[in-house]
Amino acid sequence: MGRKGGTILYLDGVSVSFDGFRAINNLSLVLDRGEMRAIIGPNGAGKTTMMDIVTGKTRPDAGEVFFDGSVDLTRHDEADIATMGIGRKFQKPTVFEGHTVEDNLVLSLKGPRSIFPALFHRRSAEENRRIDEILAVTRLETKRSDMAASLSHGQKQWLEIGMLLAQDPKLLLVDEPVAGMTDAETAETARLLKDIARTHSVIVVEHDMHFVRELGVKVTCLHEGSVLSEGSLDHVSSDPRVIEVYLGR
Repeated sequence: MGRKGGTILYLDGVSVSFDGFRAINNLSLVLDRGEMRAIIGPNGAGKTTMMDIVTGKTRPDAGEVFFDGSVDLTRHDEADIATMGIGRKFQKPTVFEGHTVEDNLVLSLKGPRSIFPALFHRRSAEENRRIDEILAVTRLETKRSDMAASLSHGQKQWLEIGMLLAQDPKLLLVDEPVAGMTDAETAETARLLKDIARTHSVIVVEHDMHFVRELGVKVTCLHEGSVLSEGSLDHVSSDPRVIEVYLGR
């Protein structure tokens, strides 16, 4: 697996135990630059722990974790890793409800500003262009002046993805983005993530197989902390082991 050059994320032989329980067990995974990957698997398969390792929240007991070529993620903490260009969106959206959609994005723009001056400083043409771009990709152009509190659940999820984009990450980790969404919002989210994946690397952890099919990307199925099966959704979902531990339930 010596292809670190063309890869954005490289995990090899990663293991981590909590109180004697091996949550990640000799996990190896390679994400190419500009690739979107779907991660599936039963509860307890290690999906969240894997993301915790990539973001520096959890340090592995063994194995290699490299980002963007030669950055050894095991040597950095969460704050460092966030500024290096890895952004994570958790399942529950956390937007600033009392601010407009546009202000939510301004508050998230990459830069060493504290929260209040951000709203009062005169924005550069580049910042304005960036905000317009994010509003377009997140389908929120018509909502820019609306309060975040007034958005639907799906729109709040899109806004939070936009807030992540405003930090200009190279790699986005997105956790169950369509949980609680309508069918129409789910389909739109698949298109939205595909748009983002044109210029970013993306990992999507998801339980909704219809949504994974709409993404149309390579799938990794985790089980008991390691890769059970990997390939197209058709390949993975016809794998007898995957059917047994996950899809057949």
